[in-house]
Amino acid sequence: MGKSHDIRRQEIVEATLDLAAEQGLKKLTTQAIAERVGIAQPTIFRHFKSRDAIFGAVIGWVAENIFRVLEQLESEQLAADQRLRRLLQRQLAFAGRRRGIPRLLFSDRLHVESPELKAAVREIYQRIIARIAALLQEGRTQGCFRSDLDPEQTALFIGALMQGTILRWSMMDFGFELEDEAEALWTFLWPTLRP
Repeated sequence: MGKSHDIRRQEIVEATLDLAAEQGLKKLTTQAIAERVGIAQPTIFRHFKSRDAIFGAVIGWVAENIFRVLEQLESEQLAADQRLRRLLQRQLAFAGRRRGIPRLLFSDRLHVESPELKAAVREIYQRIIARIAALLQEGRTQGCFRSDLDPEQTALFIGALMQGTILRWSMMDFGFELEDEAEALWTFLWPTLRP
């Protein structure tokens, strides 16, 4: 008996991320994805209409995992500063387990060639920044962060720091543990945030 549609789609998404890490998006073909999954290339198109549909599913999978982490943090009974610190750790740890994420997020395919994919990532990014801003506002109210802190602007800077760290990791051919960078980011951020 064959695998379910959902399981096969997940295998395709994971193979796409793995291949993106190994060879980038330009060389990533549906044939290579099919070979990695162990299926015939036409089978890919039973699950996805196009290569961009696969990339869209990858972006959706990444977003789902990011928001799962955010929801877990929101449910934890910790002060906002502790939750922000954990957010840095968990998001970098997640990206560190999937080297294909920066290859996709920083690719020409996303930034130049596909307005639809770019719009999807932009919407996800804005939602992440809004959640970080809400956490910063909560921390301001709790007295964990400076009272004059601008939550929206600070959330943008935190997002940029995480992106820059992930981009540097990718450019350095994944030559360091991304998760280890979370503590350095926190050490940099904390003097700016603390009351």
